[in-house]
Amino acid sequence: MSYEFIAIFMFATMMAMLLTGQRVFGAIGFVAVIAALALWGDRGGYDLAFSSAIKLMKWYPLLTLPMFIFMGYVLSESKIADDLYKMFHVWMGGLRGGLAIGTIGLMVLISAMNGLSVAGMAIGATIALPELLKRNYDKKMVTGVIQAGSSLGILVPPSVVLVLYAMIARQPVGQLWLAGVIPGLMMAALFILYIVIRCRISPELGPALSPEERDMPMREKLRLLRAGLLPVGIFAVMMVPFVNGWTSLVESSAIGAIAAFLAAVAKGRMTRQVFEVTLRNTLGITCMFMWIILAALAFGAVFDGLGAVKAIESLFTEKLGLSPWMILILMQLSFILMGTFLDDTAMLVIVAPLYVPLVGALGFDLVWYGVLYTITCQIAYMTPPFGYNLFLMKAMAPPEISLRDIYGSIVPFVLVMVLALALVMAFPDIALWLPGVVYGN
Repeated sequence: MSYEFIAIFMFATMMAMLLTGQRVFGAIGFVAVIAALALWGDRGGYDLAFSSAIKLMKWYPLLTLPMFIFMGYVLSESKIADDLYKMFHVWMGGLRGGLAIGTIGLMVLISAMNGLSVAGMAIGATIALPELLKRNYDKKMVTGVIQAGSSLGILVPPSVVLVLYAMIARQPVGQLWLAGVIPGLMMAALFILYIVIRCRISPELGPALSPEERDMPMREKLRLLRAGLLPVGIFAVMMVPFVNGWTSLVESSAIGAIAAFLAAVAKGRMTRQVFEVTLRNTLGITCMFMWIILAALAFGAVFDGLGAVKAIESLFTEKLGLSPWMILILMQLSFILMGTFLDDTAMLVIVAPLYVPLVGALGFDLVWYGVLYTITCQIAYMTPPFGYNLFLMKAMAPPEISLRDIYGSIVPFVLVMVLALALVMAFPDIALWLPGVVYGN
């Protein structure tokens, strides 16, 4: 039996297990360990799993994962994030589509606090959606805005998905985060540009707030501005020392977690219940990601041992005669296809053992490719029929918003994301300029 056949059989077995509803880390880890035992016997198989576990435990930057997740949950559970929307509501409500623009701004800041798209979706659906519908915003417009904005959580630092990619691709987390800054802000700006143009053409989609709703003393407006900018200050306290080289990435993550906790205490919102929910959620998500990384490392080690990456590279470049760019585009299309039934972490750990080494062998920058992968995941999140964000939106939306409305709402935003992806592919410096400046590459 050839190694190529074994690799294909492993991949097919893993996909079959996932389709039966098995947990991602369980399916991947089970296939990896069983294949290792069958190929290399008891000693080799056990050593593979053990060495993967040790490699995970020794990866110091992994400490950033619980820190940033803790920070995000402190800010969301203590309702500090609510102040952000109140600020946008007052200061931008007078524009056509102003509350939708403010929602995108809210999502960017939530992303910078949490690093998970689920957090942005939950906050947007519970805080922004009722307010927008109450003020006669078009339901398709607002559901599309919330879904698109929440997807920024996996691109804007501190992105948890990029931490996972960094571990699997063996790339610096700091460079990946910095690489996601400009593409993330560019995508948010494109969303805002679309909202402005669309609401100018069709004002009924996003009417401005009445003067009565916006009429309040300047003193009150400034108070809301200070309260809303508190999360921005926490993010600055965390990231400025890191960017300037005064602290390491792990130290900055600890500063962010402590700053968020102290802010919640200072505002009198750090109750026992908030603290307990925050710790439970932080522990649950951190453990989930660690199990996934462990399974991915074991699976990747088996693939490396089989030489599957070289076989696939030979298939694409020699037998099929495809150019490196054609192969890269096919990879992105496969991510979009898988995103119809898998989440971002599952997609990464399934194909990373194949794609990441292949991308490096084709001569592409792995930090740049991490940004491409993340943007493609954002597109896949919102692509019917089974896009991850579509069903999250349906679960959180009021009854008057149907699944058909949700499907229709994402079309223009997906097109904007495709444009952003094309720009980053055509001009790699959009992603690589900032890491180059900070790290002197």
